[in-house]
Amino acid sequence: MAQPTLHSQTHSHTSAFRIEKDSMGSLDVPANALYGAQTQRAINNFPISGTPLPAAFIKALCYVKFACADSNKALGLLSAQKTDAIQTAAKEIIDGRYLEQFPIDVFQTGSGTSTNMNANEVLATLAKQMTGVEVHPNDDINMSQSSNDVIPTTVHVAAALALEESLLPALQHLANTIEDRERELAHVVKTGRTHLMDATPIRLSQEMSGWRVQITDNIARLKDTQKRIQQLPQGGTAVGTGINADPEFGPLVCAHLATITAIDFTPMPNYFVGLSSQDSAVELSGQLNVLACSLMKIANDLRWMNSGPLAGLGEIQLPALQPGSSIMPGKVNPVIPEAVCMVAAQIMGNHTAITVGGQSGSFQLNVMLPMIALNLLQSLEIASNAATQLADLAIAGFSVNQENLQKALDINPILVTALNTVVGYEKGAAIAKEAYRSGRPVLEVALEMTDLDQATLKQYLNPMLLTQGGNPTV
Repeated sequence: MAQPTLHSQTHSHTSAFRIEKDSMGSLDVPANALYGAQTQRAINNFPISGTPLPAAFIKALCYVKFACADSNKALGLLSAQKTDAIQTAAKEIIDGRYLEQFPIDVFQTGSGTSTNMNANEVLATLAKQMTGVEVHPNDDINMSQSSNDVIPTTVHVAAALALEESLLPALQHLANTIEDRERELAHVVKTGRTHLMDATPIRLSQEMSGWRVQITDNIARLKDTQKRIQQLPQGGTAVGTGINADPEFGPLVCAHLATITAIDFTPMPNYFVGLSSQDSAVELSGQLNVLACSLMKIANDLRWMNSGPLAGLGEIQLPALQPGSSIMPGKVNPVIPEAVCMVAAQIMGNHTAITVGGQSGSFQLNVMLPMIALNLLQSLEIASNAATQLADLAIAGFSVNQENLQKALDINPILVTALNTVVGYEKGAAIAKEAYRSGRPVLEVALEMTDLDQATLKQYLNPMLLTQGGNPTV
């Protein structure tokens, strides 16, 4: 394949294109493109969504190429000069430059071969431009590799980086923010709710502790999956047998990646699994699906508690962040919880696509790798961002409408539950029904319908004591 350069032969009628050749013949390539013929063929073949693979994936792919060059050098297969040239070029892309040179649509060949060659071609051009060293896209940059192990390896590397650097810190921040508000609001008692109906009292800190443990449970699940995401199939080459790669190549790549990313990458115990399936990616997506359920529950609780302010529950007031209506002046909406709910829905949808992709391994290769990569990395990114915004712009700053909480508690007939052990269920039900019918506090009705004195009833019906579990004592 001809090396792509900025000075290749151009058409006589225009300087906008140059002619590149590969094993299938010649074709036009934009004159200023760093890629070559194989990339251009993929651009021509897949004008489908206009969505390329995300920057996180391309950067991870260049981490892999960087580590592969180091490993080939260590094995005596690649000169120090060529290794340095490849790594100089790879670092440019890792640092966020030249990402526009990776335009291939995500809906492409299912192995991601087009994107692997896109990287090989771009790196070859950059290496020549930056160092003057000629490196071949296939013979040097793709040495000891196949798209069939490079792309699934990159899926894992990109996901591992997003998990370690973004999502886990964001979730820990969210859990810490909730815990801070728990301590601050430990004295606040509110009406509990089941089936959206009034239930026995609960402290706001108790309610929030449920949110916090949902998040810490998600952290634990993700950390369990993390060890499998950090296992890489690099070294399996075309079908998992490792043809054209030294047996030490895969372990060396993992060691070099661990050094440059500070993440403990290890070889996958079975390369055939790594090429033919995406089970670990599906597992990670499944954990993100659980997280989506947790985030949506927390966000919807906040929406309900914030509802009103006059005709809803009005228990809390979320920070006012922006006007809520183009027609109703003064309206302010719970925009952060709404955004979080949409993120959760997207993650659930992504998980469905990833699940279909995960079962699309035929014999020795999964053939939905780019789609899996796109959806998995999007889920990781939006979950990270949503968790941070939920912590900082909703949970950290909401205020409590204590008057509304107390008013609801005072007239909540369900408080009569505390009298069950004294007056029995039937009498308690009768007191509750009368309190509902008359709209009077349960204490007042219980004074009329039992022989308990006011002091005793106040003790039994103290909302704070009712949040402590067990039977109230007098």
